[in-house]
Amino acid sequence: MLTLASDFGSPYPAAMKGVMLSRTDAQLVDIAHDLPRQDPRAAAFWLRETIPWFPPAVHLAVVDPGVGTDRRAIAVRVGDHAIVAPDNGLARPVVRRLRETIAGGDSVTDEPPVEAFAITIDDPASTTFHGRDVFAPAAAEIHAVGVDAMADLDGLSRIDLDSCVDIAFPTPTVDDETIHGEVLVVDDFGNVITNIPGEELAGVEAVEIDETRVPVVDTFDRVARGARLVTVGSHGYVECDVNHGRGDEAFGLAAGDSVRLSVDC
Repeated sequence: MLTLASDFGSPYPAAMKGVMLSRTDAQLVDIAHDLPRQDPRAAAFWLRETIPWFPPAVHLAVVDPGVGTDRRAIAVRVGDHAIVAPDNGLARPVVRRLRETIAGGDSVTDEPPVEAFAITIDDPASTTFHGRDVFAPAAAEIHAVGVDAMADLDGLSRIDLDSCVDIAFPTPTVDDETIHGEVLVVDDFGNVITNIPGEELAGVEAVEIDETRVPVVDTFDRVARGARLVTVGSHGYVECDVNHGRGDEAFGLAAGDSVRLSVDC
């Protein structure tokens, strides 16, 4: 299996698929091509939440506002998975999550092998479409030889994973009865996903946001249609949502905004 994710929309992913299908008989699976455009942090969040659910595969991910610059192209092996991406932090969060998922949280000794490589960028046909000219060929070659043998490819040179750009999601803080967090992403439903772990609201029936009391519920239908709510999403983080509506509009929040929840209300 070879997965694809990008912010390219259409029809650019088709060109990447054409390159890969000319080099490998891999089963191609689209994760998404409508990731938030030119936003590696948001894309890294969604990749971290989706890729670990796949069986072993080569994962091609391209959200690349630095295309054509001197940023590196990298490939990272995590056990039987390989991530092919620009070196802008896109790969590091999903690498961490894959290590945790594969290890099962038992111990450090159970963690899968992790190897990082720089991909040779050798006179690509375009300076603006490395997805087609650099990343797609590299992903296809890795699939063709197998993840275990990717170190033998001529176009890869071993590097230290710690030398790769990282994206670290901010950590919320708690001040008395107030939780200070940040909006990580807004999904297509308008659900506002924060960086606040769901366990912070364990046993809490309501919070105060912008001086308004909002119920904390486990399902949307616990409140009336059009009403605001706070819940914990499938990713384990606190969301600010609306039943049959858009939370981003109702709460006036967007990715990167700070959010403050008072649990003493």
